[in-house]
Amino acid sequence: MAKKVLSGIQPSGSLTLGNYIGAIKNFVKLQQEHECFFMVVDLHAITVAQDPAALRENSRSVAALYLAAGIDPKISNVYMQSHVPQHAELGWILTTLTAMGELERMTQFKDKSSGKDSVGAGLFVYPSLMAADILVYNADLVPVGEDQKQHLELTRDLAGRFNHRFGDFFTVPDPYIPEVGARIMSLDDAGKKMSKSNPNAGSYIALLDPPDVIRKKISRATTDSGREVVYDPANKPEISNLMSIYAECSGLSLQQIADQYEGQMYGGFKKNLGEVLVATLEPLQQRYHEIRSSGMLEDILAEGAERARSVASQTLTEVKERMGFLPYR
Repeated sequence: MAKKVLSGIQPSGSLTLGNYIGAIKNFVKLQQEHECFFMVVDLHAITVAQDPAALRENSRSVAALYLAAGIDPKISNVYMQSHVPQHAELGWILTTLTAMGELERMTQFKDKSSGKDSVGAGLFVYPSLMAADILVYNADLVPVGEDQKQHLELTRDLAGRFNHRFGDFFTVPDPYIPEVGARIMSLDDAGKKMSKSNPNAGSYIALLDPPDVIRKKISRATTDSGREVVYDPANKPEISNLMSIYAECSGLSLQQIADQYEGQMYGGFKKNLGEVLVATLEPLQQRYHEIRSSGMLEDILAEGAERARSVASQTLTEVKERMGFLPYR
């Protein structure tokens, strides 16, 4: 029996090469063997203030990029989180099983709330909603980066807590963390994850960046002292990060790349990397624009949400019955 996979990306800005390599490429692989639910997590996005028009546009953009990258809506469920209300309802239920101390220990909350005079309660209880996203489908596998492993551990704890109190029901999910490509770092500082929230636009490659912008960003990417193109994350983190990107987009191994540029300086390597990225992203960008202009996106999202709701509603009905809620007639 195929395992269920659940993941999602926030529509809070332009998706980056890091999102593509670390997440979306793996989504495309996973859908071939598993039952997949891929959301645009708009409910999570509003834990910080969003401009309504920008949220709508970014939501459509993320969904279209899913499809352009190769997620097939015929075999995967692609939908907006807010179009499946069972996420929010189960999220509330799980907050009642979550201790404040558990939420206070979440490093992402500490990071995002640091230095702010006022923080919304939604940001605080965000991990409980994330747990609901996963458990409402009884997902077996959750593709997560290192920065989300703590949230998944809470999800596992909440599943076990519910099962202990109300009888075995929830699947305790496992993380899916690919060995290669799970974490692409910033172009201006390999000590930081590539992120669309970085105020320096040169620190990331956006999936919809034009070819000349991609070439320019790579040409200006930070490199280590010396000139050798060798993979050594401890001593040469900047060039190692660029080599990881090159490997993911070209299909070459890190050793093949090192051999190819042996004795050469960084300039030729970076120029060729820019061309590799352009060749990787141009077809994706073309498909993206075709999808956006076709008018089919809303229909795909509606169909995905309908299928997701049929699964989520059964889960929520069982949860409420076990907890003692009166059935709705």
